[in-house]
Amino acid sequence: MADSEEVDSNPPALKPSASVSQDRRVVMLGNPNTGKTTLFNRLCGLRHKTSNFPGTTQDARVGTLQQDQGSPLLLIDLPGIYSMRLKQAESVLCLDVLKGRAAPGSHEAVAPDVVCVVTEATNLPRNLLLVGEVLSQKIPTVVVINMVDEARKKGVHADEVKLQELLGCSVVVCSARTGEGVEKVQQALLNATIPVNAPAEGVRALEEWVDEVCEHINICMDKVHEDHLTDRVDTALTHPLFGGLIFLTVMASVFFMIFKLASYPMEWIDVSFSLIAQQVRGVMPPGILSDLLTKGVISGVGATAVFLPQICILFFLISLLEDTGYLARASFLMDRLLRPFGLSGHAFVPLLSSHACALPGIMATRSIPDRRDRLATILSAPFMSCTARIPVYVLLTVLLFPNSAALQALAFAGCYALGIFAGVFSSLIARRTILPGPTRPLAMELPPYRWPSVRGAFIAAWDRGFVFLRNAGTMILAVSMVLWWLSSYPMVEPPAEARTLSAQAEKLIIQADNDTENHDELVLRAEQVQKDADLIAAKYAARESFIGRFGSVAQPIFAPLGFDRQLTVGVLASFAAREVFVSTMAIVTTGSEDIDDQGVFQSLRSAKRDDGITPVFSIPVSWSLLVYYVLAMQCLPTLVVTAKEAGSIKWAGLQLAWMTGLAYVFALGAYHFAMAMGA
Repeated sequence: MADSEEVDSNPPALKPSASVSQDRRVVMLGNPNTGKTTLFNRLCGLRHKTSNFPGTTQDARVGTLQQDQGSPLLLIDLPGIYSMRLKQAESVLCLDVLKGRAAPGSHEAVAPDVVCVVTEATNLPRNLLLVGEVLSQKIPTVVVINMVDEARKKGVHADEVKLQELLGCSVVVCSARTGEGVEKVQQALLNATIPVNAPAEGVRALEEWVDEVCEHINICMDKVHEDHLTDRVDTALTHPLFGGLIFLTVMASVFFMIFKLASYPMEWIDVSFSLIAQQVRGVMPPGILSDLLTKGVISGVGATAVFLPQICILFFLISLLEDTGYLARASFLMDRLLRPFGLSGHAFVPLLSSHACALPGIMATRSIPDRRDRLATILSAPFMSCTARIPVYVLLTVLLFPNSAALQALAFAGCYALGIFAGVFSSLIARRTILPGPTRPLAMELPPYRWPSVRGAFIAAWDRGFVFLRNAGTMILAVSMVLWWLSSYPMVEPPAEARTLSAQAEKLIIQADNDTENHDELVLRAEQVQKDADLIAAKYAARESFIGRFGSVAQPIFAPLGFDRQLTVGVLASFAAREVFVSTMAIVTTGSEDIDDQGVFQSLRSAKRDDGITPVFSIPVSWSLLVYYVLAMQCLPTLVVTAKEAGSIKWAGLQLAWMTGLAYVFALGAYHFAMAMGA
């Protein structure tokens, strides 16, 4: 198999390492599920950041370990791998780091000063293959035997003194979860030396070497027994029927908590940014600068930050599930369903995450080892119905079935089903054309069941939240400002009809001041007349804005779908974020942003096109629009993250073209089918 092919393992001349006055670079390596990142977090706490390697989508945690005396240690936590000889992105990257060809967050790379290889005490023989590969690089090395607390419970013990003698480097026993032995690890990193007993080169020689080491370190198990309970639980969790039901229950619970728990901080963030905008308007004189800050900058940042709670909660819960060992079982289960469509079980977490928001879903594809599988998942993820689509679904299903909650729910569920089908269908097409080749078999070790680390989950949520804001925030802010300008300018005088109504309102106010008997009635009439004037002025301003004019130009493109000028404006404006479609249509058709007002829903239902006769939201048009929003790429932040994670803007362009084209074709079919059925 290609994955088992060797890569060049002859290290070139290494660049000089950091001088004594600089921070010493310590690279942390280890197999998956050895607690490597837990040890990293224990050593660094929150004094770290997530950083990308130049030219790749692989990231690493980079942190500092402060010393009582001397310079701090710079720790780099690399992705978990089984071997550096595999042709996988993570394996190649780790080898490049050891050879001084790559460094996170910098285009200048140097060889590390120390390599810390983290192994698992309960499964040490399996970890020795990677240890041998590291020793052959002739870099100062420390081998850490982690999870010693779990090993004691199982009666597993290895002679670490003998192991240190055989390896010719420091060997430290610790438990990163409890903190036992962590200080010894720190001391060993300071005193690390080049190993003196490196194994010979070659795969076969390395495997003879591993067997010899295992024979000499005298691994003993005082309580050797088969864990029948674990086997029975694994059988249930991976069963096609029972495992599927358990999976649906767990995932439904996860998303319930995401939507339920995130609603409060999302509301607080929304209110906070609204208050900030009000404060800015209160201290700044009216004008272009005030509008730019409040409606462009603050609104743009708020539109990004409001999704942060969902992203953080999602990754917090996923981290907990991963720690327990369930996520590996779920991946194994979903592999059977996704493989016919060119996806592996690794894709299920990103696709699942995309139902909350495509941004963290695409970011989660970093865990997929094969690049073709990763790209196919990235292209498919935005088809999953995210929370930003929900306002559009609610509006259109209510307009289609105003008197039937059951039909509304059925149409709502159908939107989710259509998105899932389009996603896996797109993956199938991609794997048969632009991403040819077999889907990588899901080969993974089922980790033991453990109590999850809440502290580690918090750190994972912190990392992903920071990455989200860093990658998406700046671009979203810039685009939000541009869209604000396009929708606000050129500023035009209200039409004659609006000016006439405003004059009437002023006269009514004057009349009310002179007529105490009918004062309240006259004031109410004046307010209603002024409201009508503002509505007419708002609709006129929206039509005459740059985006409104562009909508008039672009309307012939959407005419076959049944969209008029007003709907075209709504579609174009919602390209930055789907959820603004409802408020945009409320402004364009009614002049009001109060989408929660039942009167506005009724106004949208009865809204007319420019001819004053044809309804904007007819039944065929509503079906066409609903299908379009299920399938279309109406989310600029997703394109930004796609370009970032896929490594090229061409993939974002392909995603935009494919999703928009597919949405157009299916919306066209839905519109004409509804027309043919006499809707």
